[in-house]
Amino acid sequence: MIVVSAKRLFTPLETIDDPLLFIDDGIISAISSRAHRAIPNNSTLVDLQNSVLAPGFLDIHLHGGAGIDVMRSALSELPRLNRFLTKHGVTAYFPTTVAAPLDQTCQALSRLAEAIELSGNGALKNDLSKDNLQAKPVGIHLEGPFLSHKRRGVHPPEYLLEPTVKTFDHLCHAARGHVRMMTIAPELPGALEVIAEAARRNVLVSIGHSDAQLEAAQAAVQAGARHATHTFNAMRPLDHRDPGILAEVLAEAQLSADIIADGIHVAPEVVKLFLQAKGLERSVLITDATAATGMPDGLYQLGPIQVEVKDGTCTMQGKLAGSVLTMDRAIRNAMAFAGWSLQDSLRAATLNPARAAGLTNHGKLAPGVAADFVVLGPEGEVRNTIVRGRGL
Repeated sequence: MIVVSAKRLFTPLETIDDPLLFIDDGIISAISSRAHRAIPNNSTLVDLQNSVLAPGFLDIHLHGGAGIDVMRSALSELPRLNRFLTKHGVTAYFPTTVAAPLDQTCQALSRLAEAIELSGNGALKNDLSKDNLQAKPVGIHLEGPFLSHKRRGVHPPEYLLEPTVKTFDHLCHAARGHVRMMTIAPELPGALEVIAEAARRNVLVSIGHSDAQLEAAQAAVQAGARHATHTFNAMRPLDHRDPGILAEVLAEAQLSADIIADGIHVAPEVVKLFLQAKGLERSVLITDATAATGMPDGLYQLGPIQVEVKDGTCTMQGKLAGSVLTMDRAIRNAMAFAGWSLQDSLRAATLNPARAAGLTNHGKLAPGVAADFVVLGPEGEVRNTIVRGRGL
């Protein structure tokens, strides 16, 4: 047994001062404080002193990083991305697609499905060391092809499709049941039928890349949509007489929603407005990170799209094209932009995305779940990341 001590622990709902985290074979067996439980004589104590312990971060919208694009890279290259993510506190993520030729998308989904299945067994092909510290892909996010032409962003228009249950089923089959999230424009013909079918399959349906009027967004929620993708970006703007999709996203209590809090995609003041509107329970931080994340300025791939990164901004022909944001930076930005505490900001990168996506064993520290956690400094800086108890 390993026992980890620190200054503070966020579950993230509860705060435990002077905590003890008990780990048996990579699983949390108990959480207590020194005042309420002794350290067993046969255990190994790891004292992290003035650090803060929190659940590992979950990024439900990630296209790549460290030069790796999740749609294009070989299975053997993914460990480089996974190790990079742990440096920034991420222990689980949804590799996210972009609109591409359907056959290429299906090939990518098959590779990603294999990565998820292998990581569930503790290893990726050609990288079988159990001591290798890696974030795990735990589900696939389909961003496209069911997007609005008007609000497509940089998604190539020739690869956008009208939603049909047949096409959705084809994509799910290629992903071998690992699609956990889908972004869809609810105003498209056939969208409500696909939303209902996806919700029936326990896929988190997220409205986004959309020019929807308010009524279409409300109909999507009635059909089973429960989330919104990168709020404000690639959405019909909010108007006080024509509120559109954004009014539904910000005001509807059933909807959780995510945001790219890099200060580039959305102004800091609007990030604060978003966090106030969605509150502690339904605000979700994402990165929308591309292969360029953690890399020098230059040209990189985003699926079939070539993007340019310069001075921290990722663009394609002048349009924003994903980000180079890391999740630890997003958390610190939420603290700076909105005045949120570290604990509240952490919730938006851990428990909230896990609950939205129906991942009951992620986003929290509790007995019976994997010992996936991050070791932080007092301002949220990552000192270490632990995956299934490894890395201490």
